[in-house]
Amino acid sequence: MKLGIIVGSTRQNRQTIKQAKWVYNTAREMEGVEAEIVDLKDYDLPFFDEPMSPRYNQNRQIDPKVKPWLDKINGFDAYVFATAEYNHSIPGVLKNAIDYITWEIQRKPAAIVSHGSAGGARAQIQLKIILSESKAVPIPLPTPLAMVHMSEKIDDEGNLKEDLKQGPANPQAALEATLEELKWYSDALAAARDREEALVA
Repeated sequence: MKLGIIVGSTRQNRQTIKQAKWVYNTAREMEGVEAEIVDLKDYDLPFFDEPMSPRYNQNRQIDPKVKPWLDKINGFDAYVFATAEYNHSIPGVLKNAIDYITWEIQRKPAAIVSHGSAGGARAQIQLKIILSESKAVPIPLPTPLAMVHMSEKIDDEGNLKEDLKQGPANPQAALEATLEELKWYSDALAAARDREEALVA
Protein backbone atom coordinates (compact mmCIF):
# COMPACT_ATOMS: atom_id res chain seq x y z
CA MET A 1 0.00 0.00 0.00
CA LYS A 2 1.32 3.39 -1.00
CA LEU A 3 -0.01 5.71 1.69
CA GLY A 4 -0.24 9.47 1.34
CA ILE A 5 -0.49 11.39 4.61
CA ILE A 6 -1.93 14.81 3.82
CA VAL A 7 -1.08 17.72 6.11
CA GLY A 8 -4.26 19.80 5.95
CA SER A 9 -3.05 23.05 7.52
CA THR A 10 -0.47 25.58 6.34
CA ARG A 11 -0.92 28.35 8.91
CA GLN A 12 1.94 29.76 10.96
CA ASN A 13 2.75 27.76 14.10
CA ARG A 14 0.48 24.94 12.94
CA GLN A 15 0.35 21.81 15.06
CA THR A 16 -1.19 19.47 12.47
CA ILE A 17 2.27 18.46 11.22
CA LYS A 18 2.86 16.67 14.55
CA GLN A 19 -0.18 14.47 14.05
CA ALA A 20 0.86 13.72 10.46
CA LYS A 21 4.35 12.70 11.61
CA TRP A 22 2.81 10.44 14.25
CA VAL A 23 0.82 8.67 11.52
CA TYR A 24 3.93 8.44 9.34
CA ASN A 25 6.10 7.02 12.13
CA THR A 26 3.48 4.36 12.82
CA ALA A 27 2.74 3.51 9.19
CA ARG A 28 6.36 3.05 8.17
CA GLU A 29 6.71 0.23 10.71
CA MET A 30 3.96 -1.76 9.00
CA GLU A 31 4.79 -4.55 6.58
CA GLY A 32 3.75 -3.84 3.02
CA VAL A 33 3.25 -0.10 3.58
CA GLU A 34 5.15 2.71 1.87
CA ALA A 35 4.23 5.98 3.56
CA GLU A 36 4.87 9.58 2.54
CA ILE A 37 3.89 12.90 4.08
CA VAL A 38 2.32 15.29 1.56
CA ASP A 39 2.44 18.82 2.95
CA LEU A 40 0.07 21.31 1.35
CA LYS A 41 2.59 23.97 2.32
CA ASP A 42 4.79 22.63 -0.49
CA TYR A 43 2.12 23.32 -3.13
CA ASP A 44 1.42 26.89 -4.16
CA LEU A 45 -2.20 26.27 -5.11
CA PRO A 46 -4.16 29.32 -6.25
CA PHE A 47 -7.71 29.79 -5.03
CA PHE A 48 -9.94 27.52 -7.11
CA ASP A 49 -11.56 29.51 -9.91
CA GLU A 50 -12.02 27.09 -12.81
CA PRO A 51 -15.13 27.75 -14.95
CA MET A 52 -16.81 24.45 -14.03
CA SER A 53 -16.30 21.32 -11.97
CA PRO A 54 -13.01 19.64 -12.99
CA ARG A 55 -14.80 16.28 -13.07
CA TYR A 56 -17.06 17.36 -15.91
CA ASN A 57 -14.81 19.71 -17.83
CA GLN A 58 -13.66 17.75 -20.90
CA ASN A 59 -11.61 20.73 -22.08
CA ARG A 60 -9.98 21.42 -18.73
CA GLN A 61 -6.78 23.42 -18.82
CA ILE A 62 -4.89 22.53 -15.63
CA ASP A 63 -2.95 25.37 -14.05
CA PRO A 64 0.79 24.43 -14.03
CA LYS A 65 0.82 25.17 -10.30
CA VAL A 66 -1.93 22.62 -9.73
CA LYS A 67 -0.59 19.71 -11.81
CA PRO A 68 2.15 18.65 -9.31
CA TRP A 69 -0.51 18.33 -6.58
CA LEU A 70 -2.80 16.24 -8.78
CA ASP A 71 0.09 14.03 -9.94
CA LYS A 72 1.19 13.47 -6.35
CA ILE A 73 -2.26 12.65 -4.97
CA ASN A 74 -2.95 10.31 -7.88
CA GLY A 75 0.07 8.15 -7.04
CA PHE A 76 -1.26 6.70 -3.78
CA ASP A 77 -3.43 3.70 -2.98
CA ALA A 78 -4.80 5.13 0.28
CA TYR A 79 -4.80 8.33 2.30
CA VAL A 80 -4.76 9.67 5.81
CA PHE A 81 -5.86 13.28 6.10
CA ALA A 82 -4.52 15.10 9.16
CA THR A 83 -6.67 18.15 9.82
CA ALA A 84 -7.25 20.85 12.35
CA GLU A 85 -10.74 22.19 12.99
CA TYR A 86 -11.40 25.81 12.03
CA ASN A 87 -14.84 27.23 12.79
CA HIS A 88 -16.42 23.75 13.00
CA SER A 89 -14.95 22.68 9.66
CA ILE A 90 -11.70 21.93 7.85
CA PRO A 91 -9.06 24.53 6.94
CA GLY A 92 -9.84 26.42 3.74
CA VAL A 93 -6.51 25.39 2.22
CA LEU A 94 -7.49 21.72 2.48
CA LYS A 95 -10.92 22.30 0.96
CA ASN A 96 -9.30 24.28 -1.87
CA ALA A 97 -6.84 21.46 -2.60
CA ILE A 98 -9.64 18.89 -2.74
CA ASP A 99 -11.71 21.12 -5.05
CA TYR A 100 -9.06 20.62 -7.76
CA ILE A 101 -9.33 16.83 -7.63
CA THR A 102 -11.12 14.97 -10.40
CA TRP A 103 -10.96 11.16 -10.13
CA GLU A 104 -7.51 10.81 -8.55
CA ILE A 105 -8.83 9.43 -5.25
CA GLN A 106 -11.85 7.57 -6.63
CA ARG A 107 -12.42 4.10 -5.11
CA LYS A 108 -9.45 4.53 -2.77
CA PRO A 109 -9.80 4.42 1.04
CA ALA A 110 -9.22 7.41 3.29
CA ALA A 111 -8.89 7.83 7.05
CA ILE A 112 -8.92 11.08 9.02
CA VAL A 113 -7.03 12.11 12.13
CA SER A 114 -7.98 15.44 13.62
CA HIS A 115 -7.44 17.83 16.49
CA GLY A 116 -9.20 20.84 17.96
CA SER A 117 -11.39 21.97 20.83
CA ALA A 118 -13.74 19.02 20.27
CA GLY A 119 -10.95 16.82 18.94
CA GLY A 120 -11.70 18.07 15.46
CA ALA A 121 -14.77 15.80 15.37
CA ARG A 122 -16.82 18.34 13.40
CA ALA A 123 -14.00 18.73 10.89
CA GLN A 124 -13.97 14.95 10.49
CA ILE A 125 -17.70 14.95 9.73
CA GLN A 126 -17.30 17.67 7.12
CA LEU A 127 -14.28 16.03 5.53
CA LYS A 128 -15.97 12.64 5.24
CA ILE A 129 -18.78 14.28 3.27
CA ILE A 130 -16.31 16.10 1.00
CA LEU A 131 -14.25 12.97 0.37
CA SER A 132 -17.37 10.96 -0.41
CA GLU A 133 -18.28 13.47 -3.10
CA SER A 134 -14.80 12.92 -4.54
CA LYS A 135 -15.67 9.19 -4.70
CA ALA A 136 -13.08 8.21 -2.09
CA VAL A 137 -14.03 5.62 0.54
CA PRO A 138 -13.81 7.12 4.06
CA ILE A 139 -13.48 4.37 6.65
CA PRO A 140 -14.93 4.42 10.19
CA LEU A 141 -12.60 5.87 12.82
CA PRO A 142 -12.26 5.33 16.56
CA THR A 143 -12.76 8.31 18.89
CA PRO A 144 -9.09 8.52 20.08
CA LEU A 145 -8.08 9.79 16.63
CA ALA A 146 -10.05 12.98 17.26
CA MET A 147 -7.62 14.51 19.74
CA VAL A 148 -8.14 17.33 22.23
CA HIS A 149 -4.89 19.10 23.27
CA MET A 150 -3.07 17.11 20.60
CA SER A 151 -0.02 19.42 20.65
CA GLU A 152 0.58 18.43 24.28
CA LYS A 153 0.33 14.72 23.51
CA ILE A 154 2.58 14.46 20.44
CA ASP A 155 6.04 16.02 20.21
CA ASP A 156 7.62 17.79 17.24
CA GLU A 157 9.02 14.52 15.90
CA GLY A 158 5.64 12.79 15.92
CA ASN A 159 6.10 10.73 19.09
CA LEU A 160 3.07 10.09 21.28
CA LYS A 161 3.74 10.43 25.01
CA GLU A 162 4.52 7.07 26.56
CA ASP A 163 1.92 7.38 29.31
CA LEU A 164 -0.81 7.61 26.63
CA LYS A 165 0.08 4.21 25.18
CA GLN A 166 -1.74 2.31 27.90
CA GLY A 167 -5.02 0.42 27.78
CA PRO A 168 -6.97 -0.99 24.83
CA ALA A 169 -8.50 2.36 23.79
CA ASN A 170 -5.31 4.41 23.74
CA PRO A 171 -4.54 6.59 20.70
CA GLN A 172 -1.59 4.47 19.55
CA ALA A 173 -3.64 1.28 19.52
CA ALA A 174 -6.46 3.13 17.76
CA LEU A 175 -4.10 4.43 15.08
CA GLU A 176 -2.52 1.04 14.49
CA ALA A 177 -5.94 -0.59 14.17
CA THR A 178 -7.09 2.13 11.78
CA LEU A 179 -4.03 1.74 9.57
CA GLU A 180 -4.56 -2.04 9.46
CA GLU A 181 -8.17 -1.42 8.45
CA LEU A 182 -7.04 1.09 5.85
CA LYS A 183 -4.64 -1.45 4.37
CA TRP A 184 -7.41 -4.06 4.20
CA TYR A 185 -9.60 -1.66 2.25
CA SER A 186 -6.66 -0.58 0.09
CA ASP A 187 -5.76 -4.14 -0.88
CA ALA A 188 -9.39 -5.04 -1.61
CA LEU A 189 -10.13 -1.92 -3.64
CA ALA A 190 -6.84 -2.13 -5.56
CA ALA A 191 -7.69 -5.69 -6.61
CA ALA A 192 -11.17 -4.58 -7.69
CA ARG A 193 -9.75 -1.68 -9.71
CA ASP A 194 -7.27 -4.05 -11.38
CA ARG A 195 -10.08 -6.45 -12.34
CA GLU A 196 -12.10 -3.62 -13.81
CA GLU A 197 -9.14 -2.32 -15.81
CA ALA A 198 -8.51 -5.83 -17.14
CA LEU A 199 -12.11 -6.10 -18.32
CA VAL A 200 -11.90 -2.74 -20.08
CA ALA A 201 -8.63 -3.70 -21.76
